[in-house]
Amino acid sequence: MGFVAKDLIAIEPLEAADIIAILDTAEGFLDVSRRDVKKVPALRGKTVVNLFFEPSTRTRVSFEIAEKRLSADTINFSSTGSSTSKGETLLDTVKNIEAMAPDILVIRHPAAGAAQFVADRTSAAVINAGDGRHEHPTQALLDLMTIRQKKGGFDGLKVTIVGDIANSRVARSNIFGLNKLGAKVTLCGPGTMLPNKHEALGVEVTSRLEAALEGADVVMALRIQKERQSTPTFPSDREYAKYFGLNSQVIDLCEPDVIIMHPGPVNRGVEISSNLLDGSRSVVLGQVENGVAVRMAVVYLLAGGVAQ
Repeated sequence: MGFVAKDLIAIEPLEAADIIAILDTAEGFLDVSRRDVKKVPALRGKTVVNLFFEPSTRTRVSFEIAEKRLSADTINFSSTGSSTSKGETLLDTVKNIEAMAPDILVIRHPAAGAAQFVADRTSAAVINAGDGRHEHPTQALLDLMTIRQKKGGFDGLKVTIVGDIANSRVARSNIFGLNKLGAKVTLCGPGTMLPNKHEALGVEVTSRLEAALEGADVVMALRIQKERQSTPTFPSDREYAKYFGLNSQVIDLCEPDVIIMHPGPVNRGVEISSNLLDGSRSVVLGQVENGVAVRMAVVYLLAGGVAQ
């Protein structure tokens, strides 16, 4: 049985089999992006509206490319210049767009729970493209796809996530997915950037970068999300880089075949040095490529397609 659902709001409620079904379907779509003619007619006649209430580069462009490669009609909405700037509520915006009969709504919003709020009030399928500090399911799926490609599976892998965990929806979604698939997750960052109740997440937590990196198979660096912090959580970027930045020296504590990930955008020299980011162990651009395939798979499946 493949993945069958009306919406994709979060990784937390999914079963491992659902995740694998999405990843397998995404693998089937990878070839489309590598053809001379990068298009299939799978969603001809379907309409997808991308509702972005927060700035985005990779996620927004990735969804748009994915939808167009499936031959869907794609409409892009930005809160800047829209009626939301005049005081229109999220619900009124969605209801007015729903009256135009879209099939799928992709939503990014600064409020946690916004995607679920919309999904509960529309008959269109809803995909969460990131909601506040809650989740970012398609980012986790593309990360999981990249790890599976490079490592062959998840059982027993040590995956270390370094950075602003407390404010990261990417970290939350990855933790849920990695735990379901059998990986061992270690979180590392300044105490002010770590979650309060990590025991409930089933992860190890440390503020010592060396301990977190020792024996790691996968290392994921995260951006410091200053826009979600009411007060500074670290004295300076320079000090953060000194104690928690990834560089050629500390990465040698990992397994020799470690892969280095980052969801972007990257602050070079803060979360990660340029030589690591551009080096042979970095899979950051592979994550971006897989993002299109994963989003093709999710849009396709929610539009009624059959999992591979």
